[in-house]
Amino acid sequence: MKQLENDYLKITVEERGAELSSLFDKGRQKDLLWSGDAAFWGYHAPVLFPIVGMVNGEEYRYEGKTYHTRQHGFARQSDFVFLKETENSLTFRLTQNEETLEKYPFDFCLDITYELWDSELTVKWDVTNPSAEETMYFSIGAHPAFRVPLEDGDRKEDCYVLFHGKDQLSYILVDLSVTAADPSHVYTMKLDDGYLKLERHLFDIDTFIFENGQVEKVSVCGPDRKPYITVSCPGFPYFGLWTKSDEAPFVCLEPWFGRLDDKGFTGELPEKTGIRKLEPGDTFKTSYKIAVE
Repeated sequence: MKQLENDYLKITVEERGAELSSLFDKGRQKDLLWSGDAAFWGYHAPVLFPIVGMVNGEEYRYEGKTYHTRQHGFARQSDFVFLKETENSLTFRLTQNEETLEKYPFDFCLDITYELWDSELTVKWDVTNPSAEETMYFSIGAHPAFRVPLEDGDRKEDCYVLFHGKDQLSYILVDLSVTAADPSHVYTMKLDDGYLKLERHLFDIDTFIFENGQVEKVSVCGPDRKPYITVSCPGFPYFGLWTKSDEAPFVCLEPWFGRLDDKGFTGELPEKTGIRKLEPGDTFKTSYKIAVE
């Protein structure tokens, strides 16, 4: 594992998955990231690549061949190479190997960089297609889990998520019988001046999926409605909101480029909803920010 700190924050990143495993707030003397206790959910903030969510039947097709992959792709369970460290950043790299090529038929280079600036963490992704001839198709997403409640004695169901500047949002859900998105039914989430209370049974439906770039800035708040963590992700077309259960003391704020398959989808990878297309030699660059309030 690698660590980086400044006067405000200290982060820990594991080579396994290049996963952020600690976001320690020096002012509060508390880790704001979920501990990864497997009793609830054994991750902290996995990077989802080259698939976000599930593919139908855990398989997909490309140029007539069928490939098998599990939920969220393989990056979160892969060992990255530590590439470099600067005064305020850590960079990790994953490239194709024999194992990845069995699941994903493309050469690739994925660089993940964590940058600390005062009380803000910037997470950067650079996805490169090193091929001289072949177009590459991929998805990538974030899955950070933040502690809720933050303060001892508070209850999760008294806390809030704040969608900045929103009165309502439209969303779709996962059809849990087949673990696929159901875009044929679109629902409306009513907000109280942007606030959504984390009431019990709110997540009985599993994951709220917001499409069309609706969510650009979202915070986790205590019972006093004051944000203590904020994720900013302008330009991301999809966003997921999830927790494991009412009892799980965390909530995930998930900016995505791509999402799980539509219900009944049997097409090829280039036809998948939200898939990114990367031409030979090109690099896709994006980032999101986590601010400690």
